[in-house]
Amino acid sequence: MSIQLINIGFGNIVNANRIISIVSPESQPIKRFINQAKERQMLIDATYGRRTRAVIIMDSDHVILSAVQPETVAQRLGSTREDIVVE
Repeated sequence: MSIQLINIGFGNIVNANRIISIVSPESQPIKRFINQAKERQMLIDATYGRRTRAVIIMDSDHVILSAVQPETVAQRLGSTREDIVVE
């Protein structure tokens, strides 16, 4: 298995093979999930002070905040993997 990297905005890159989910930060359960990750020191803020538009959940239990839309991240992920379906 080779390492596939995707850009999540502002030059930040993550390992595409380790992504579990890409979700919108709007719902209350996701906001709680972000706060829990922050308390556990597993939160990575890659927004550069901009509004959080996507929350990327990794298999290492890290939570990454991105200023790029979830659809955009998914499309970038889909360009490296063919098994991704974006609805």
